[in-house]
Amino acid sequence: MMDKIGYKSFGKRLNRLYNLSLDLHDAYPFGLETVLTENTYVPIQKKRGDLQKLKRQEQLTGYLFIFPALIIILIFGIFPIGYAIYMSLFNWQVTKGPFVGGKNYLLIFGSWQNLLILLLGIGLIVAGFYVWGGAFKPLPKGKRLAKILGALVLLIGGAIFVTGWAQMYETGNAEFLNSLIVTVYYALGTVPLEVLLGLVLAYILYQDIIGKEVFRVIYFLPYITPSISTAVVFQIIFSSRETSFANQLVGLFGIDPLRWRFEPKPVLQLLGFDVSGLAGGPSLALVTIIIFGIWSFVGYNTVIFLAGLGNIPKEIYEAAEMDGSSTWDKFWKITIPMISPVTFYLTLIAFIGTFKAFNHIYVMRTPSAGSSVLTTSLMIFDRFYKANQYSIATAQAIVLFVIILGLTLAQNKIMGERVFYG
Repeated sequence: MMDKIGYKSFGKRLNRLYNLSLDLHDAYPFGLETVLTENTYVPIQKKRGDLQKLKRQEQLTGYLFIFPALIIILIFGIFPIGYAIYMSLFNWQVTKGPFVGGKNYLLIFGSWQNLLILLLGIGLIVAGFYVWGGAFKPLPKGKRLAKILGALVLLIGGAIFVTGWAQMYETGNAEFLNSLIVTVYYALGTVPLEVLLGLVLAYILYQDIIGKEVFRVIYFLPYITPSISTAVVFQIIFSSRETSFANQLVGLFGIDPLRWRFEPKPVLQLLGFDVSGLAGGPSLALVTIIIFGIWSFVGYNTVIFLAGLGNIPKEIYEAAEMDGSSTWDKFWKITIPMISPVTFYLTLIAFIGTFKAFNHIYVMRTPSAGSSVLTTSLMIFDRFYKANQYSIATAQAIVLFVIILGLTLAQNKIMGERVFYG
């Protein structure tokens, strides 16, 4: 009985659907698509138009927010660089002279051939690093092949680079090229030590010790103290007089008084080694400036490292302790990888800063030290303000800018791939 009733009910519903379909066919003879088109297409199109309008408004709002900063960057950043390039193409001494094209750059490189040889060497060195990194990994024994070929390409690139550099030194501006070497000495002597000391001090201050807040302030003071005034203090400390603090300190170890800021000889020569040129290393006068640079910036690095250490989850250290890890294992396998972004940032900023360093070097240099403390930034300053050779100075500044940019990209490529972001 129930089955019959169910069949009848189903039949009635089916008949209603059939009648409804006939009515719809009569009302919309071109099909049901007309219903969707007339009833839904226009609202959807309107909704899309509203979303696009809202998106344009948000983009316009964002551009308005960044517009003031963009104007400042264009006026005080991009425009000076462009105008410096413009000045370097003229014989500009106090007043604008005739157009000379790339002559001011030729005074640096000696010839375009020297520059091409140097760039070829740099290109091969970059290619060597790429091959060394595993260009043949998919191949059997590809890693060993990559190491062999990479080392070969690096050696060839280094030889070509040295050849181009030697030719530039003979025919180009030897004073400018020597200032680049001094700047590299200053950077290599300052950056690694200040980053390492900053990390060690930050790790010590991160522990639960008494008075760590006071020590944080003390270490940070050299960074916020005006560099001119502190450089004057270092002038007194590293005076050549026998009664100076530095000479009294080394006298405790039986060392005769040193000339410090006035000594142009390389440190290795003073230690008794018969070396000269690039192998001689930095002069003692430059070493005193390096000590000042480390003293000034190690506190800043310490504070930044402390912020990085505070972001490491303590659960990681607790899990390592449960696994029986020692203090050294936790530092080397947990702390170092987790703060690698901070290390990368500080190293990058420090190298850029050393190539642009000026104030304290200008104050601490002495005439007797000569070119042994003449970094590129100081040489450009002297060329601009003392010799009034504006076009040559701007050409040298552009070359320094390109070098800093290239080193920054190289650091970003080499170190950036090794950074652990968690």
